[in-house]
Amino acid sequence: MQINISFFCCVQGPDPSLAYHPELQSKEGKAKSDFRNYEGGDLFERVFNTYKLMHKHQTLDFVKKKHMAWSGCTHSRMTVMETIECLDQLVDESDPDVDFPNSFHAFQTAEGIRREHPDKDWFQLVGLIHDIGKIMALWGEPQWAVVGDTYPVGCQFQNSIVFRDSTFVDNPDEKNTTLNTECGIYERHCGLDKVLMSWGHDEYLYQVMKFNKCPIPEEGLYMIRFHSFYPWHTHANYMHLCNDKDLNMLPWVKEFNKFDLYTKSCDLPDVEQLKPYYQSLIDKYCPGVLQW
Repeated sequence: MQINISFFCCVQGPDPSLAYHPELQSKEGKAKSDFRNYEGGDLFERVFNTYKLMHKHQTLDFVKKKHMAWSGCTHSRMTVMETIECLDQLVDESDPDVDFPNSFHAFQTAEGIRREHPDKDWFQLVGLIHDIGKIMALWGEPQWAVVGDTYPVGCQFQNSIVFRDSTFVDNPDEKNTTLNTECGIYERHCGLDKVLMSWGHDEYLYQVMKFNKCPIPEEGLYMIRFHSFYPWHTHANYMHLCNDKDLNMLPWVKEFNKFDLYTKSCDLPDVEQLKPYYQSLIDKYCPGVLQW
């Protein structure tokens, strides 16, 4: 079934000055060490339950089925700005840091990148769109198959995966001796392009960008595809599966991560003021109506 959703977007007006002020975050926001707290906090139960379901159900077979269901981009036809506006309806249940709609996080990330990388408009765009694959959650996918950190399936689950010790006990792949080795079904240094990741918004949006032939540089596509792969870009796990291309792209993913994570704040941006500028980037790299 194809879902068609349309919104009216006003995109007229001059290129705005930056409307998101990081100095307010430094006064009201959290210290870096307080981000990604998976040991307690007001949102702990919600976050833990999301990962528990993810780690139970995300098997190699499950991921293969999701690739077949979503990679053909037959679910909807929408513009990029329409998908961003859809995220007004979504609060990420895996995120221990924020409890507001994901659409605000899109503009926070993009503005953080815009300040430090004013010459890289494609990088700013990636900051804006990196989470819009989460629209799957509005089309019927449970959040545990959409949000959260990602990791390879088809090989041993590494210890750096969030809640590793307590949430994989009911995953049948955990008991499969073929899949429970360091490389599993893969060869050493095969390259991440040949590795199946737990299904989520990263891989889905990557597939959408490729399907629609959006001319985002390879560095940006890596950011989209692997920004939730924390065991790799933050904990240096799964390096035995990487090839030279992956290692060359890793610094770019790391650079993206600091904006994705540390721009989260209750100081919300003026989205309407920012839309005309970001619409111009969408028109350059992801124009018109895309297939989803």
